[in-house]
Parts: sequence; C-alpha cells; structure tokens
Amino acid sequence: MLYFIIRRLLWGIPVLLAVATITFIIMHIVPGGPFDKEKKLPPEIKANIEAKYHLDRPVYEQYLLYIYGLSRGNLGPSYKYLGRDVSDIIKESLPVSVQLGLLALIISMLLGVSTGIISAIRPGSMVDRISILFAVGGISIPNFVLAALLALIFAHTYKILPPALWEGPRYMILPALSLGLGPAAYIARLTRSSILDVINKDYIRTARAKGLSEPYIMMRHVLKNAIMPVITILGPLTATLVTGSFTIEFIFSIPGMGRFFITAVTNRDYPLIMGVTLVYALLIIIANIIVDLIYVYIDPRIRME
Repeated sequence: MLYFIIRRLLWGIPVLLAVATITFIIMHIVPGGPFDKEKKLPPEIKANIEAKYHLDRPVYEQYLLYIYGLSRGNLGPSYKYLGRDVSDIIKESLPVSVQLGLLALIISMLLGVSTGIISAIRPGSMVDRISILFAVGGISIPNFVLAALLALIFAHTYKILPPALWEGPRYMILPALSLGLGPAAYIARLTRSSILDVINKDYIRTARAKGLSEPYIMMRHVLKNAIMPVITILGPLTATLVTGSFTIEFIFSIPGMGRFFITAVTNRDYPLIMGVTLVYALLIIIANIIVDLIYVYIDPRIRME
C-alpha cells in the first residue's frame, strides 16, 4: 500500500511540471503584462520593476528561473501584494478553501446518497418525482446563481444567516450549500440509477429468498455495490468543488485561494496565478489517490489484482 502511494505521488511530479509549463506559456501568450496599467508608469520605473522580477529577461530564462525556484519550494513574490511571498498567501488562504471544499463535499455526499436511496426504494412515487425535480434543478442552476438566490432569501429577506465573510459556523452554511447542492443533485441521480440496476441482480433475489430483511439487504448488499460509481466520481467531484469555489469565495467575500486567484488574474500577478494553479493541481492528484485507496478498501477484487 505504501509503495502504491509513493509511486502515485512520484507520477504526480511530471503532472505538476506539465501544469506549470502550460500555465506559464498561456500567461505569456496573453497580451499585456503585470505592470501595464491605465496610468502608465515612467519608463525608468517600469524598467527597474521588471528587472527586479526578472521580467526583462527572455521568456525561456524566466521559465528556467521559475522552475529552479519551484524545485526549492520557492513560489516567488507576489506582484500585487508587495512584500508578501506567494507561499505565505497560500498558507493563509489554503485552510479556508479546504474547509469550504470539505463542507461542500460532505453536504453533497450525505444529501445526494440519501436522496438517491429514498428515490430508488420507491420508484415512480411522489418522493421519486420530487428528487428528480431536485436533481434537474441542481444540475441546471449554476452555483453562482444559487449563491445569489440563497443569499437573497436567507440573508436579506429573512435575515436568518449572514450574507458574507467567514467568521464562524453560521457564516459557512450559505457558501457550503451553494457549492454542494449541485453535486448533490448529480450524486442523487447516479445513486438512484445504480441502486435500481443492482437491486435486480440475481444475488439480491437469493438474499431475499433466504429471508434476510430488506434493510440488511439494502445496507449489506445493494448499497455496497451501488456506491462504486459514486466513489468513481469523487476525484472529478473534488476538482469541481475546488474550481467552483472561485466564484463562491468571491461572492461571499471568503478569504480563500479562489478569491486571490481571481484578483491575481485581473492584476496579471504571474507568481500567484502559478502558485494557486499548482496547489489546486496537487489537491486533485491527492484526491484521486484517496479515491483509489477507497476502491481497494471497498472492493476486495481490486486488492487481489
């Protein structure tokens, strides 16, 4: 098991290198620079600033300098937040983004799986129809629209929850719901279809013929096999929650990496864009490794292979 984890982490190194290279190329292809503003700087001052950050050198030298610093764990200084390194910004904002992502993931899994089970147990019933409506609405409505609706209803109309910031458990509810309801709808539909497929298998009929109770059959046989497709999408789902947090953090003024990433793109803060992109890529790699480990734990056939 340890060998598997180490091998997957080592395979992640060329992935991160490819992400860094592609991001670097895209940033330098886009016209303009980090110090091209509406009010132009004097040529001498601009030249000194570019020399300080090595922007006066050829692109390939800038790339090699960045990769060299990256190999030493140095993500470079921020162009926008003067006097601060990208590593310091990420250390402050990463825990907030991870907390938001985990809360949204918990909401999506609990709500999605439970709704899918209830819908599959009684197909064609009113509960099933309501869950289908919930799934269609959750998948169709973008999370930033849902965030605006939830803030309008619960923060401004009824004043039940705070509309923004990240200062306690009450502040986490609206952002986590805005980010987690869409994936919950998709998980509900996937769980429902998977359970309906498994519940007609021969071994389920055999379990019923033995006189086993329906709750035992559902938990021990049906759900254990039907949950595999849901586990399969945990990796991409984590990526969706991570990238989707950009707009949610910006809307609710959450001091996470998503908000810093948006401001970095606006200000052409190259080191901050690169640093946040690499951290998100690393989180996705780790999420996929965890999904593989869960696979091995749940399905003994994979362990034997």
